[in-house]
Amino acid sequence: MATLIRSKLSNVATSVSNKSQAKVSGMFARMGFQAATDEEAVGFVHCDDLDMEHRQGLQMDILKSDASEEGAEPPLEGDIHYQRDGTGPLPPSASKDEGICSELSGQGKPKITAWEAGWNVTNAIQGMFVLGLPYAILHGGYLGLFLIIFAAVVCCYTGKILIACLYEENEDGEIVRVRDSYVDIANACCAPRFPKLGGRIVNVAQIIELVMTCILYVVVSGNLMYNSFPNLPVSQKSWSIIATAVLLPCAFLKNLKAVSKFSLLCTLAHFVINILVIAYCLSRARDWAWDKVKFYIDVKKFPISIGIIVFSYTSQIFLPSLEGNMQHPKEFHCMMNWTHIAACILKGLFALVAYLTWADETKEVITDNLPSTIRAVVNLFLVSKALLSYPLPFFAAVEVLEKSLFQDGNRAVFPNCYGGDGRLKSWGLTLRCALVVFTLLMAIYVPHFALLMGLTGSLTGAGLCFLLPSLFHLKLLWRKLMWHHVFFDVAIFVIGGICSVSGFIHSLEGLIEAYGSNTED
Repeated sequence: MATLIRSKLSNVATSVSNKSQAKVSGMFARMGFQAATDEEAVGFVHCDDLDMEHRQGLQMDILKSDASEEGAEPPLEGDIHYQRDGTGPLPPSASKDEGICSELSGQGKPKITAWEAGWNVTNAIQGMFVLGLPYAILHGGYLGLFLIIFAAVVCCYTGKILIACLYEENEDGEIVRVRDSYVDIANACCAPRFPKLGGRIVNVAQIIELVMTCILYVVVSGNLMYNSFPNLPVSQKSWSIIATAVLLPCAFLKNLKAVSKFSLLCTLAHFVINILVIAYCLSRARDWAWDKVKFYIDVKKFPISIGIIVFSYTSQIFLPSLEGNMQHPKEFHCMMNWTHIAACILKGLFALVAYLTWADETKEVITDNLPSTIRAVVNLFLVSKALLSYPLPFFAAVEVLEKSLFQDGNRAVFPNCYGGDGRLKSWGLTLRCALVVFTLLMAIYVPHFALLMGLTGSLTGAGLCFLLPSLFHLKLLWRKLMWHHVFFDVAIFVIGGICSVSGFIHSLEGLIEAYGSNTED
């Protein structure tokens, strides 16, 4: 009897303990905290660090066990296993790690508003490369200003039609999203004969643009430091080497968490630079040379200006991801309109005001025209922005290269550069360092900001912003397009192709001439 009484008391105590723990756990769940077993914690560790931001703010509900199982007891309130949206247990075919990762990257991912999306687009198309626009006005005059407006209109339109290629009509007549990225659109256009060709072309163009962007950051850093301190016995090439030494730790980047911390600093630096330049130009408004702005163009150098202007508007490569993360995707078109209108006005005014101030003496980077008293301060802000901006395109280029060459399963060209524990192998780190050194070598042998910017804009900028979106739009949706859409797409493809070829040829000729003159010196 005593043994039976002790057993019943023990069962009652255990039950009370379980209920009290469940209530405490449920209370923490309602407060927003997540409890997990050790096994689930291991699963979270295996998830990619890039998903960390998606874990924040996830509302975790109590996991409801399957009531249809025989002998299964209903879970106590506040069970220690939680899952988003109260969805049931993971399917047997999926591992716990995969389930958790998919949960974190699925519907629970925080969405952004139209204003936040517009801020991202604005940062992309109003970066530091606007400092080369006055140089484009030098060789294009009023036609250069018209081109700034024209490029804004075309890039806004191609951004919209690129997003339209993500959607198709299902059997019920509803418009649904069937693709997720620029690469998916390209692959769909080349299917069924070459299902992977389009994605590879887009990836190559993306890598070229990202690496060239890194090179431009090194070039502009060396150029600005040399012009800020001309009395120091340090050449532009030496300044580029110093800048690259500062950037070498980028090879050790593991995720975008560290990179994202630099975005606010870059924005603040860019804001200060623009304010200082515009304030100085307005202080010399009485001396503006309106008579220097002509309608004629420099036939040899104006195509380079086309590449410079187009490169300053490139944002199409990340628009599909941005639209997919908006709370209200229907607001995407409105967001594109006001961001490109604002960019067009600000770029046009900045380029015109700066050119009117220095006229024929306008240099490739407009801050080099500032007087020595404030040039050093402005250029130091600009160099800091360039150095802080370098990690983002570098990491993006590395990620594309690693996924396409080293991590593409059985189709990978080279063995995986990561070990079984997820750590980067020594030779993988060496390749990353080699990429940093490559950007330095290009900056040393071709230290011409405007020519490199024009070459990149003509080659990849025109392709990603003009040619491919219009071509994909015609290929995927031609049966549903109105005649004016077909006309616009064909016109953009033809005009973009002509500008791209012309700008590329003239930029390449300019680089060859500049390289030859540097060799002779």
